[in-house]
Amino acid sequence: MKRQKNIQVPELAQLEAELKREKYKRKYHRTLRSTIYTLVIVAAVTVLTATIFLPVLRIYGKSMQPTLNEGEIVVSLKGTDFEQGDIIALYYGNKLLVKRFIAGPGQWVDIDNEGNVYVDKKLIQEPYLIDKSLGDCTISLPYQVPDGRYFVMGDNRSISQDSRNAVIGCIADEQIVGKIVFRVWPLQRFGLVK
Repeated sequence: MKRQKNIQVPELAQLEAELKREKYKRKYHRTLRSTIYTLVIVAAVTVLTATIFLPVLRIYGKSMQPTLNEGEIVVSLKGTDFEQGDIIALYYGNKLLVKRFIAGPGQWVDIDNEGNVYVDKKLIQEPYLIDKSLGDCTISLPYQVPDGRYFVMGDNRSISQDSRNAVIGCIADEQIVGKIVFRVWPLQRFGLVK
């Protein structure tokens, strides 16, 4: 003898409720997937932009004190269009250095014993300095900056290793990371870098 199965047929209201729940579940998953894709794309574009156009750098050493202190985090802007006094980041060997742009190709640089800097026989104004110093200068002065090179100096002139030393010398275009434009850390010093 066969047993009869007792099958209950759902009511119309139950079917509608289940259909509504399934539609909501699909919509939720589509929205979640779309949100995740959007976040991944935004993160990738942000990282790519930061790497290519706006590198973020951490300051090491004391050669740019008091303008930039060790541990500060700054943002640089890619390019080689500088004005005298701009702070730039550059590669030297395996190190990333931050220095101030003093003179460009073909210009003459002279530094007296008190640390006053002259470019093309004109004293440059350096309000960002606390102490002037001739520092570790091993080049013959006056010095003409070679073509395609830049003369840079740190703000802490007594200890900075920069273009005044023949070992480092003037820097080439391909060594330049960009111009330092903004400080993001520490928060109490947040703002433009000058």
